[in-house]
Amino acid sequence: MKTVLRQLILFALAFGWALPRALACQVCKAEQPAGLENITHGPGPSGWIDYFIMYSASVIVLITLYLSIKYLVKPKEDSPDHAKNIVMDQGF
Repeated sequence: MKTVLRQLILFALAFGWALPRALACQVCKAEQPAGLENITHGPGPSGWIDYFIMYSASVIVLITLYLSIKYLVKPKEDSPDHAKNIVMDQGF
């Protein structure tokens, strides 16, 4: 438990150090569209295709995150025809 706590503290410190460097500068804030200013450097999305790509990528990432947490918590590897059980029964 101490190792996990130590890793979380180190991650929080590293994220806190890197976050101000990742935010947009004054020039980039002026060039970005409303609602997305001060997020990152660069001009930001310029058309509806950019927004479609950005939101669809976000949905894919959220679905992947959900499924990975779901299968990490309850992997359901109890069936006898699962690949893990086939290998374990061979005696390797």
